[in-house]
Amino acid sequence: MENWSPDSWKSKPILQQPEYQDAAAVKLAEDELAALPPLVFAGEVRSLHKQLADVADGRAFLLQGGDCAESFAEFNATNIRDTFQVMLQMAIVMTFAGSCPVVKVARIAGQYAKPRSTGTETINGIELPSYRGDIINDIDFTAESRVPDPQRLVRAYHQATSTLNLLRAFAQGGFADLHKVHQWNLGFVKKSPQGEKYQHLASQIDDTLAFMEACGIRGSNVPQLKETSLYTSHEALLLNYEQALTRQDSITNRWYDCSAHMLWIGDRTRQLDGAHIEFLRGVENPVGVKVGPTMKPDELIQLIDALNPNNLPGRLTLISRMGADNITKLLPPLVRRVKEEGRNVVWSSDPMHGNTIKASSGFKTRSVDSILKEMKGFFEVHRAEGTYAGGVHFEMTGQNVTECIGGAYRITEEGLGDRYHTHCDPRLNADQALELAFLIADTLKQARGR
Repeated sequence: MENWSPDSWKSKPILQQPEYQDAAAVKLAEDELAALPPLVFAGEVRSLHKQLADVADGRAFLLQGGDCAESFAEFNATNIRDTFQVMLQMAIVMTFAGSCPVVKVARIAGQYAKPRSTGTETINGIELPSYRGDIINDIDFTAESRVPDPQRLVRAYHQATSTLNLLRAFAQGGFADLHKVHQWNLGFVKKSPQGEKYQHLASQIDDTLAFMEACGIRGSNVPQLKETSLYTSHEALLLNYEQALTRQDSITNRWYDCSAHMLWIGDRTRQLDGAHIEFLRGVENPVGVKVGPTMKPDELIQLIDALNPNNLPGRLTLISRMGADNITKLLPPLVRRVKEEGRNVVWSSDPMHGNTIKASSGFKTRSVDSILKEMKGFFEVHRAEGTYAGGVHFEMTGQNVTECIGGAYRITEEGLGDRYHTHCDPRLNADQALELAFLIADTLKQARGR
């Protein structure tokens, strides 16, 4: 790409970066990362790009989800497995409802950094630098813990390596068998307070699998029934980490950010003249941009043209995050303008970030009802504009946490403290995530013209 190199972002203004105290130590960590093997490979990235092109053309649906911010302390095989499991369970429901492939992209193996609204936080009169994710500093509220440590960049890489190894084993080793995943869903339906509401869809899936088996279509002779593909993604916030893992593909000579299959730019770092746009415009990975309530149609078109000048389907995903009360007012002009300009994009809904509130107990939380309201509004807007609502983007976990209120299990504000474990923003637990998958199933059928 003309006038681009992996380090050209350094000539641009940049936001949301840590203030390291030792430049030599940062350089040492960057050099160490640059000498390590890539986390993902160009061929895998091209495969995801092709599948996202199907989403852009209305032939598939995107499910993107995972942790708000991965942590070093909670890194273990059980948590990785549980997140993988709930992604598969949601995908089964959505695949059946939409009668189309579901592209599964997890917020995992790299989602360690978080943008913050302020650079410091104050507790009991003590002011310290904000926690910015385990790749930068520690969540403990002490002066020593909040000092940015460049060796955390290297630790994050090694944790991502282990996570990817386990995910690939799960995806190809039989854990993803379609019949097994459906049995998990039947277990969820049986114990859910709304189980009767979901039983019809579960029974339809059951009948379909039984019919396939009667026809001789089973995992032993059709590998697609017992294997799957799960791609990784994270917010490309720390550009020195991203640059260190950027490689030139030996087949195409093009540049790929090999830290993840897909990267996205947050609502706080999407400045047209900023470093984040400059870096991501030059790599071949599929890219996402968060589209918040301050986005204007002209600015959105400029962002699209900067990141996808060749208008390639699957290259760019616009991740709407407006808030439940704003979605039907603020999204239509943007969708309409993109359609009029003929831009090829994937439209996805992030119903989490615009619906964060503070509970009376002091915990940050999100209401499942508000999340569902924004989701429904997203589909309504696209139906009205004649465009395709192509995906959803959730912050969620496979753990049994109590961080979002409401849902069939009626988690209350008073109950948030029972299992409130997030390092940053509140996440849906496995039951809440699955509940939403069942609840949007009918909407997804309508969106796909069924």
